[in-house]
Amino acid sequence: MDRMLRYAGLALLWSAVAGYLLLAGIVAARGRAARKVQRVEIEVVDSTSRGYLVSTMRVREWIGRSGIPTIGTALDAVDLRGIERLIARNGFVKEAVARVDYSGVLRVRISQREPLLRLMTDGTNSYVTSDGYVFAAPKASSLYVPVVTGSYRLPFPKDFAGDVHACMAEELAKSEARIAELEKEKYPYYRQEIEIERHLTEVRRRRVRQGWFERATDFDRRVAELREEKSILRRRYRYDARKVQEEIDRLGRRQEEERERQKKLVENYEDFAKLLTFVESVENDAFWRSEVVQIIARTTPGGALEVDLVPRSGRHVVRFGRIEDAARKFGKLMRFYEGGLSRIGWDEYRTIDIRYDDQVVCRK
Repeated sequence: MDRMLRYAGLALLWSAVAGYLLLAGIVAARGRAARKVQRVEIEVVDSTSRGYLVSTMRVREWIGRSGIPTIGTALDAVDLRGIERLIARNGFVKEAVARVDYSGVLRVRISQREPLLRLMTDGTNSYVTSDGYVFAAPKASSLYVPVVTGSYRLPFPKDFAGDVHACMAEELAKSEARIAELEKEKYPYYRQEIEIERHLTEVRRRRVRQGWFERATDFDRRVAELREEKSILRRRYRYDARKVQEEIDRLGRRQEEERERQKKLVENYEDFAKLLTFVESVENDAFWRSEVVQIIARTTPGGALEVDLVPRSGRHVVRFGRIEDAARKFGKLMRFYEGGLSRIGWDEYRTIDIRYDDQVVCRK
């Protein structure tokens, strides 16, 4: 009996707790529904100490122009996901988180991407992060990062925005698909080749047998007629075979052209990755970070990437050349700065060429 009473008491206790929690939830929900957004607070997490990409004022303008209700809207009715999508569609925004608290404050927290360089080549005006994410330079942005100009051929369209690595993988997949599709176009011609070879085999096997009572002149005439017919058929089938082979070769040339385009695309992409590594090495060195203000990149007729550097000191341009052995070239340039140019004068030369081994060529 005592056990039954104990169980009944526990059941009543837990029922009371559940009822209280349910009632508290209903009251809280009603209270939250009755509360409205009183103000909007926007926090931009400064992911870079070299400037800003977006301001709180601009974010307020985005939200205001979007028509998403905020001030005076019930807390449960605020379109938080819509606000996050609105802000995140700007490529320079790494993450946007919106939430409302019980006091009626709509809080939006934004983190920026951290650009490594700014591309201003061939109509492009974009920032690039160290991991290869490209986004258009926002208006009125102010960032102190190296600027890359020149005639350098980028491995992506000038209006591209997104992950360069993903873009390259997609382009290579498309290229492979085109090569595979061209191979499929050869299949009917392969079947025609087999059919033509079968016909030629049949022609070669055709023979004339002399009848028991057939005269030699008649047999010779039939042999001559067969030879003429076989000659005509061989010429026709060989002509057909040549035309089929021409079509196969044409498709093969298109495949080779696509493979060559694919090869250049990969080389261009690798050069772009090297450029990012090069700029990153410049940024990691305190002296060169403050000294190099502009990088002029160009694609040589052979397809290689070469750069010139515009330093802060002096009026000269450094002809740097290929960037594979950057550490050695920077060391040579530093020795020339310390041992020669600091004594001669920073404005003495217009061009300092360090592309050659063990020498520095200067031109006034």
